[in-house]
Parts: sequence; structure tokens; C-alpha cells
Amino acid sequence: MVRIIGIEKCIGGLAIALCTTACSLNPSPEPMRQIQIQQNWAIKPGDRIADHFVVAGLGDISIRLGGDTAYAPFAGRVQPNSSECVLFSSPDVPAYLFRLCGLSKPNLGEVQAGEAIGSGDYLYFATLRKQPDGTWTIVEPAKDILERILKSP
Repeated sequence: MVRIIGIEKCIGGLAIALCTTACSLNPSPEPMRQIQIQQNWAIKPGDRIADHFVVAGLGDISIRLGGDTAYAPFAGRVQPNSSECVLFSSPDVPAYLFRLCGLSKPNLGEVQAGEAIGSGDYLYFATLRKQPDGTWTIVEPAKDILERILKSP
């Protein structure tokens, strides 16, 4: 009896899998929904910066590196922020931190302007500004800072 129940469950699961597959072959297309975002940034998906495509934006900017290198925009310090991200700080821009994610084997510690921070397929980049209460907020990155990060000196 246990064996028959097991077969019924197996056949039932197969039927659900087949129905799910068959039902998904001709899905009705859902119309694209356009929304107006109050915050409008100058850097948008599809833009090119230093011969690299921006693939996402509004918050972290995602840039297709294709194995290229990200460079220090100023002399500063690279510190780990998580297993995927580093923070770059510089006395040249003390109210800002730059978060770079997606780089393999980042160069941690003190770096000079133009020195390699790391390379990767994609760079997920955010500019953070220090608030009066000591917290940080994400702000739109300056295009010239991104160009410094993406171009070899």
C-alpha cells in the first residue's frame, strides 16, 4: 500500500510538472508598466562611461567591466565592507565614501590615484555622502569620478 501511494505521488508530481511546462509555453504577455520616478539621475542604464555600459542605476550603478580594472580616483584607502564589496575613502573628498562591489581580489589598504583597486565582469558602484548625524546616504555619483575609476591613468 505504501508503494502504491508513492507511485500516485510520483504520477501526481509528474502531471503537475507537465501541466506547468505546457501551461507556460503560451503565456499571455503582461504589458510593460511605465512609472514616473521622482528622483531623476543623469546617469541611466544604456549610457556609456569610459567605453563601459551602465547596466542599471538609481542607487548602485552597475557597469559592465568585461574583466577590466577599476582604479583609485584619488589617493586613499580601500577597506573591505563585505565579502563582495570594498569601500574607498580619500582625504581629497572626506564627506564621501565609494562602495565598489563585484571586484575579484581587490587591492586593500593605501592606494595612490590611478592604482588598480580590482577587476571583474561587473562593477556595482555607489557613492555615499556623510550626513550631519554620522550616517551615510547613497547619492548620485559624479560622472567624472566614474571616469577616473574606469580609465587607466
